[in-house]
Amino acid sequence: MSHAPHEQEIRAAAAHFGRRRFLTVTGAAAALAFATNLPGTGAAYAAEADARTITENPFTLGVASGDPQPGSVVLWTRLAPRPYEPGNGMPNARVTVRWEVAYDEHFKRLAGRGRADAHPEFNHSVHIEPTGLAPDRVYYYRFRAGSWISPVGRTRTAPARAARISELKLAAVSCQAYHDGYFTAYRHLAQEDLDVVFHLGDYLYEYPVSAVGGARNYTDRKLPALFNRETVTLEDYRLRYALYKSDPDLQAAHAAHPFIVTWDDHEVENNYASDISEDNLPPAEFLVRRAAAYRAYWENQPLRRPQRPNGPDARLYRRLQYGQLAQFDILDTRQYRSDQAYGDGWHVPGAESEDPGRTLTGATQERWLIDGWRQSTARWNVLPQQVTFSERRNATGAGYQLSMDAWDGYAASRRRVLAGAESAGVDNLVVLTGDVHVHYAFDIKKDFKDPGSRTAGVEFVTTSIASGKDGADKPANWATYMAANPHMKFYNGRRGYLTVTLDRDTARGDYRTVSAVTSPGAPVHTAASFVSEAGHPGLKPA
Repeated sequence: MSHAPHEQEIRAAAAHFGRRRFLTVTGAAAALAFATNLPGTGAAYAAEADARTITENPFTLGVASGDPQPGSVVLWTRLAPRPYEPGNGMPNARVTVRWEVAYDEHFKRLAGRGRADAHPEFNHSVHIEPTGLAPDRVYYYRFRAGSWISPVGRTRTAPARAARISELKLAAVSCQAYHDGYFTAYRHLAQEDLDVVFHLGDYLYEYPVSAVGGARNYTDRKLPALFNRETVTLEDYRLRYALYKSDPDLQAAHAAHPFIVTWDDHEVENNYASDISEDNLPPAEFLVRRAAAYRAYWENQPLRRPQRPNGPDARLYRRLQYGQLAQFDILDTRQYRSDQAYGDGWHVPGAESEDPGRTLTGATQERWLIDGWRQSTARWNVLPQQVTFSERRNATGAGYQLSMDAWDGYAASRRRVLAGAESAGVDNLVVLTGDVHVHYAFDIKKDFKDPGSRTAGVEFVTTSIASGKDGADKPANWATYMAANPHMKFYNGRRGYLTVTLDRDTARGDYRTVSAVTSPGAPVHTAASFVSEAGHPGLKPA
């Protein structure tokens, strides 16, 4: 079968991306300071502070782990005795941090230990990558700075690549606007029996947070005025991460499970596209902001060294393997995308949104994804990414509109990805999605205009942790969406998270919701469960 049109679309997208990349490179020159002011350059090692002089608890932001491999997992913490003030109460000097990994939570049997420098250039964050760990095993870890000891974290390594594991249980989360409510869902997530958690973007929001914490409506505390402004500078983003990571429910989830993270838009600015800002700033100016946001993101997440930014650029897409059961291809659909068609928003699809030269992933990432599928031997190929993949019409009949910020606004990109999956022989495709603050369940159709066309995979969309406030089981447009999209099997507008259990025969999604986030302590329940059979994609009620 000829794939000539598919190849022509790839070349068109590559040419388009090449022009955009030129803008990125020229703008990167304006952000050069972010690439050069790193430990090991010039005066970075000039000063060292004695950790014993730290007089307040520096582990106020908790601990985290991430990106598990069979023999390693990233361990993270950040020293911040006073997290709500610039500099976080730390000296402008490097501080030695000791770390330990153990087989037991009491640290009687150590699996590894060492020392690392927490540099002021990285806001005194540390990223430890211990090696020599056993695959598919639970470990416990902690940090020490002077006389202070961090909370204990629990993590788990990935299975060996050739391992024939029988089951894997993951969770997917996204969209945690601090000012919209409490992170109650994370407290429940911390109690789940999981192998790993995928964060699909909008870890923080750039919008101002009032003194009472927005919808949290604090009565016993006041947040400093420095949070009541939009994040623009490196200091702004660092402080905003400190605010979010000081949340006890988020800390509990990170301490309980390893996270695999990717960003969406709000880690920088709402609905940005590559070097194009929401307010159409000059690209060079916007890329300075993007460099600050990317750097703060890396500083505050359990990411490996290859993901460390170079100015306004960072390689966040990456591939992780869980034995022979699952391959995870984590996407970045913000950094390389074409600008949204028709000026963004919801529009009737047309020539601009259908333009084969437009791309959501960039040509390089698209080739990487499809090449990885061709080499995959996994039972399930899972695609953790940000924006709704399946078609989502807002009305029945002619004249319906689609979201230009989602894959619907990049129809050629979606066609190429689905054609690539088919040509690679991917039979069991599972897409994980965030962004939209609701739970969806979709059958992915080869041709969304034809409800009877082949089902190419399934998409589980997780709702937000807090964004959108309390929400409703059936939003106002529920009946319209369900009627307009026959491939949509479920729609719920509460807050919560998603768990997905994979075994050799099925992929099962459980949609977990909480009744409220504007007040703390709401219970969690399962709103719906669906399964898709291996080799026969399509969602059915569990």
